[in-house]
Amino acid sequence: MNAQSPAAYRTELLDRPFSLGRLTVRNRIAMAPMTREFSPGGVPGPNVARYYARRAAGRVGLVITEGTYVGHASAGTSGNVPRFHGDDALAGWARVADAVHAEGGAVIPQLWHVGMGRVPGTPPVPQAPAVGPSGVPLAGPGEGRSMTRSDIDDVITAFAVAAAAAEANNFDGIEIHGAHGYLIDQFLWSHTNRREDGYGGPIAARTRFAAEIVAACRQAVSPDFPILFRMSQWKVENYQARLAETPQELEAYLTPLAEAGVDAFHCSTRRFWLPEFEGSDLNLAGWAKKLSGKATITVGSVGLDNEFLDVLKGERGGVTQNLDGLLERLERDEFDMVAVGRALLGDPEWAAKILSGRTDELTPVGPEKFATLH
Repeated sequence: MNAQSPAAYRTELLDRPFSLGRLTVRNRIAMAPMTREFSPGGVPGPNVARYYARRAAGRVGLVITEGTYVGHASAGTSGNVPRFHGDDALAGWARVADAVHAEGGAVIPQLWHVGMGRVPGTPPVPQAPAVGPSGVPLAGPGEGRSMTRSDIDDVITAFAVAAAAAEANNFDGIEIHGAHGYLIDQFLWSHTNRREDGYGGPIAARTRFAAEIVAACRQAVSPDFPILFRMSQWKVENYQARLAETPQELEAYLTPLAEAGVDAFHCSTRRFWLPEFEGSDLNLAGWAKKLSGKATITVGSVGLDNEFLDVLKGERGGVTQNLDGLLERLERDEFDMVAVGRALLGDPEWAAKILSGRTDELTPVGPEKFATLH
């Protein structure tokens, strides 16, 4: 038998199944959630089902959908972003799940509330205000108000109802969007959370809202139905923001979430290869796994060598940069899965080509890919 090349061996690391609760994913490649705004009225149509199924056909193991608004009036700020409530939208999502499953993939919806990211006067509910823990915008001026206890209870219920709907409509789990400065992250971050009640102040209190959402979702679904939690240090328009300056502070955020029922942390960074804290080369997903004992997904410019904003400006970058480093980290179990975003927009068969060694056939992503749902 011929010896296997190191490159082929490492690529095979991505092709191993991975189990989470009752779900077994066929490989270690996930499609990262990316807002596309191709669902008029918040209803995903046949084009959305084909879009996700195309990536599953290209051997993506786990499809994590774009962010979907939960059923709360202030959850969203666009009429073209899909929602995860209402019979019409849920029927569309059921067709998405069926289409992905038909191609051998697993699929979970990302459940989302934008909080102070909402622009008042915009759909889906124009009259709804922007709300947040303290009514503080991420940056600059903004209109909004602090959430009352009734508001908090309503949002927690909305997430739980969406989680139950995901299981009822044949999805394989859920992801709770707790990253990038949206509502849940606004509670976690001291800059936007200035509350003086049990939801503000020290880290444990700022994590309470997120943990209560996780616990409510866990109660609404089967015990083995996977719950993922997406987290980040950086925020929209503030790439330097940090929830945790030390591993000890990060552990203080992760522990209540893990205890509430999170099965895996999806750790969003802009560049997966950068160390998170001094004195170690572990990235955010590596630290999250080490500190929580839970499975983790890494994401951040996987397979690319330029930034998201550079693509929007018209630049095209290489598509395999840093893949060796990614596989080295996966080999030493720094994290369990790898989420791929823009590279999968550029090439729906990215996963199949990587797994079969056809890297010379990869198609780079350019700005035109953001204008279509292919």
